Amino acid sequence: MGILQDDVVIIRQPENEDESTVITVNCPDKTGLGCDLCRIILFFGLSIVRGDVSTDGKWCYIVFWVVGKQKTRWSLLKKRLIGACPSCSSASGISYYRSDLQPPKPPDVFLLKFCCHDRRGLLHDVTEVLCELELTIKKVKVSTTPDGKVMDLFFITDTRELLHTKKRRDDTIEQLTAILEDALISIDIELVGPEITACSQASSFLPNEITEDVFDLELPDSVRSGTYTSDSVSIAMDNLLSPAHTLVQIMCQDHKGLLYDIMRTLKDYNIQISYGRFTTKPRGKCELDLFIMQADGKKIVDASKQESLYSRLRMELLRPLRVAVVSRGPDTELLVANPVELSGKGRPLVFHDITLALKMLGTGIFSAEIGRHVIRDREWEVYRVLLDEGESLSVPWNKIEKGVWKMLMGWE
Repeated sequence: MGILQDDVVIIRQPENEDESTVITVNCPDKTGLGCDLCRIILFFGLSIVRGDVSTDGKWCYIVFWVVGKQKTRWSLLKKRLIGACPSCSSASGISYYRSDLQPPKPPDVFLLKFCCHDRRGLLHDVTEVLCELELTIKKVKVSTTPDGKVMDLFFITDTRELLHTKKRRDDTIEQLTAILEDALISIDIELVGPEITACSQASSFLPNEITEDVFDLELPDSVRSGTYTSDSVSIAMDNLLSPAHTLVQIMCQDHKGLLYDIMRTLKDYNIQISYGRFTTKPRGKCELDLFIMQADGKKIVDASKQESLYSRLRMELLRPLRVAVVSRGPDTELLVANPVELSGKGRPLVFHDITLALKMLGTGIFSAEIGRHVIRDREWEVYRVLLDEGESLSVPWNKIEKGVWKMLMGWE
């Protein structure tokens, strides 16, 4: 008989506090499945400390050892992981992957708008509530008036697909009201059409200094044939060890979402992983062994394809995001850029981490916006945050940039 849905994902809690939670995924295979699973685990605020992947091209078996928050909603995480796995059917006594002929319907977009009195850390508190409710922030526009009031516009989608119901909206407003307390003046959530969503897009214009400096895709270190090295990254490819696969060996410094960054790159290149092992070492070091092949089932032997994959992997390990503090005339702007998967998904919790870092630094936010921009044939999710001109300017630029970078990388 076919595999039961409850057995597709099994989460085993540790017996001792110093042990990891073990997540086992047993389902039909598809290219990019590892990326999708790692993204969900990252969204729930968990870190993967070890991983094993094995597949015969039709069925896969994946094990993640994870650590993280004590308040993790494990039943919800399991539900989300099952949802990312290809469908199974037990007809004829065999489980198999059933491809979807129709592309998934784009999620409904809702506008959350509220007006309140400003206070330090307010934007992060709101963002944290939205993340806990599984409401994904697609775009945000925040502005502060001279009299100290804030008008916030959040364009959001609902992972649970329930925001069209009165109960879900009321629950969301109730939790936001609780966090905003007496500062709240008005709040509302409404479904918006595509024409309103299009009008909410951030300006497509980015200054030249941003595209030239922040999005520079060249790394200064020299490249040696077969191996890329730097102080923290080593990547090597081998086509001799396996008769059917290219072996990629990576040694690097750990950071938040590391496995997601690697899996996202392989997914974008349409590369399949037949076997992989990921382990973390003392002092924040990581090692990965990946046996991979192209979508046609062949090794990667073409030199140009090898070089392209080398360069992208190395870039994702050294600079998975871009962070810069720049001058906008009399104003100071924090800029964060996050590469978007070819599927259209971006790294989760970026805005959450930005606002948390600024809150911890005591830096106010005057305005903020999120937009997507195609730069050098690649799509980026760009966060532009205009810093408060008051007390925040007492915090040096390099401290703000370093603080946001460390928070995004999980080094704080």
